[in-house]
Amino acid sequence: MKILVGITGASGTHLGLNLANMVSNLGHEVHLIISENAKISMKKEGFDTDDLNSNVITHQNGEIYSSAASGSSRFDKMIVVPCSINTLAKISCSLADNLIARAAAVMLKEHKTLILAVREMPFSAISLRQMSELSALGVIIAPPVLAYYSCPKNLDEMENFIIGKWLDLLCIEHDIFQRWN
Repeated sequence: MKILVGITGASGTHLGLNLANMVSNLGHEVHLIISENAKISMKKEGFDTDDLNSNVITHQNGEIYSSAASGSSRFDKMIVVPCSINTLAKISCSLADNLIARAAAVMLKEHKTLILAVREMPFSAISLRQMSELSALGVIIAPPVLAYYSCPKNLDEMENFIIGKWLDLLCIEHDIFQRWN
């Protein structure tokens, strides 16, 4: 599969990096777009792209004429992890002024899978309305919500559960968490 991963400026940017690496390690073609605000968040949280798999293809968010901006690029699915409220709002009103928002608009018009890991708490009524409207259009809203039934022993196990749920939504087989029996 050909997967597009966007990382925007909300907390938890390393989840997007880890997801991109896992999808790549599982044999899929991964294209990655990191917003400028995500780069700032990443630095503040102590992460960078040094550990990114070398076969992950990167695009600049300002490259609005990149291949990722066209339906002819034939991406199978797109996920934005984390998805900032700003990016949610742009996608909701089709404001495609950067590559992540444009690629999301393309996924919508092409009726392809688009997953938004909206990262905010609490949600405002406006953001909830935007998520509801996008969900009605087929967008999957999948915030990074922890689960405790798997009895995680540390933060890595908690985060792997979340990433595993996103892999499930991308229809990618994995064994990074123990499923409910």
